[in-house]
Amino acid sequence: MTSPALHDFSLLLLQLYRLSHELPIDAFQDAALELVKPVLPFDASMWGTATTAAEGIDVHTLHLHRKTPEMMMEYDNFKHLDSAAASFFGKGHGTRGFHSKSWWSGTTYAPFLDYVQRYDQNNIFITMDSDPRSNFMHWFSLFRADPDAHCKPEEVNLLASLSPHLMQALALNRIVHLDRLEAGSQAPSGSAIGDLRGVLYHADNFFETTLKTEWPSWHGRTLPDALLKHFLHGHARYSGHAIVVTHRVEQRLLFLKSRMRCRADSLTPREHTIAELLARGDTHKDIAAILSRSPATVRNHIQSIYDKLEVGNVAGLIHELRLAG
Repeated sequence: MTSPALHDFSLLLLQLYRLSHELPIDAFQDAALELVKPVLPFDASMWGTATTAAEGIDVHTLHLHRKTPEMMMEYDNFKHLDSAAASFFGKGHGTRGFHSKSWWSGTTYAPFLDYVQRYDQNNIFITMDSDPRSNFMHWFSLFRADPDAHCKPEEVNLLASLSPHLMQALALNRIVHLDRLEAGSQAPSGSAIGDLRGVLYHADNFFETTLKTEWPSWHGRTLPDALLKHFLHGHARYSGHAIVVTHRVEQRLLFLKSRMRCRADSLTPREHTIAELLARGDTHKDIAAILSRSPATVRNHIQSIYDKLEVGNVAGLIHELRLAG
């Protein structure tokens, strides 16, 4: 790479990492790919994660750039013939260019060649990074519709240099988003990002420590089965023996937050409602009117709340509620 080219490459990377901090997660990948187009022209792309198996790739997350979901729905019928993707299996990482008509020649691959040509994938760049231990891979593909726009060796080398930065910038973009979701939280907490199959893409030390408190044999690469099943059944919060984990789903990703249990977790839903009303400044008579209960009943609830939280005033109650996030 010559000095001017190196300078341009550095500017591209600076802009890429700036976008990773500035853009929301639903806009970053398209913006990153548009940033690449002037130096490595392509027409469309897909960017995702998957596990590999004998019958082909099993997609976990997927971002389509100028392609329709129908393309991937049809891909499932032919993925066992995708010898380009299979050429990366077990390799750890790599970047290659493929001329579709040359690569998928012969009667065996005729159905797959027809498929890629119908979706204007006449020349394809693929770059991937995988963990051979788990068969989990992070990859993206760039498609060219023009059959004569072959993938040149220098373009493959450029993509090989760019791809680790694109993947790292995506990881940073998601972590920045996670940090924004946690803004304002005062309780010590851990955070993580995973997909709907339970694979973790990011987990800080506090998250790992809290989960190992609840599940001592947990290995750390995927969410514990009990936790994942709880969330997939529609629950937003998991209250364990020692920890509490909450989540929200965006872009088919789980954004997770964990903390140790605190006194406020012992409150009943009714007690928690009353505690929140007390914290905002309502009197026991105000709360009685809001909840259509007698003042005496509300006073009894308040005494139970104070006993459970081990506090004697509203200031102490507010502190305990903040520990629960």
